[in-house]
Amino acid sequence: MESTNSTFSFIINLIILVLTLSLTIGIFRENGKWNLQRGKKAFRYFTLQSNLLCAGASLCMCVFPDERWAYNLKLVGTAGVTVTMLTVLLFLSRIYGIGSLLKGSELFMHLITPLMAIASLCLFERRGISFGTAFLGMLPVALYAPLYLYKTLHAPENKRWEDFYGFNIGGRWKIAYVMMHLGAALICLALYFVLNF
Repeated sequence: MESTNSTFSFIINLIILVLTLSLTIGIFRENGKWNLQRGKKAFRYFTLQSNLLCAGASLCMCVFPDERWAYNLKLVGTAGVTVTMLTVLLFLSRIYGIGSLLKGSELFMHLITPLMAIASLCLFERRGISFGTAFLGMLPVALYAPLYLYKTLHAPENKRWEDFYGFNIGGRWKIAYVMMHLGAALICLALYFVLNF
């Protein structure tokens, strides 16, 4: 059984890595040509950042499957893409419509890759973790949220981002800020229970 789990873990992590790298490279191409500006702009999105983090963690799990640091990184990456998926399904779908958010490459980065990461971690890589370790999964949100807040509200106008996540609609950024951290904490708590019991 352990050998089978290791095989499935390797396969899924390899698929996550290849898919994410392929989709990321595709972001830099438009109408058959390279568009570096388009690719550079895409890196402001939590979706791409969390997926690349998860892909990096998947690579580490392929190469160092028995190392605790690699496992912890996979935990963080999985929590990150889970935040992406749930934000799309529960919040952004009401603003942009679910169809546009699950079209083309978005289908993979918003849904399929997160589900693969969750499946590989919770079914084939399941190991006990400490309560404190579980909350390492909050790092992607904890690091990105202040950046997003600064770039959408406080950066100089020529360097400011549009509020593409809609977190400041009606001036409610404080509520959104708290809710995103709370949501990330609940995801970490859920992973803690799944991986330990």
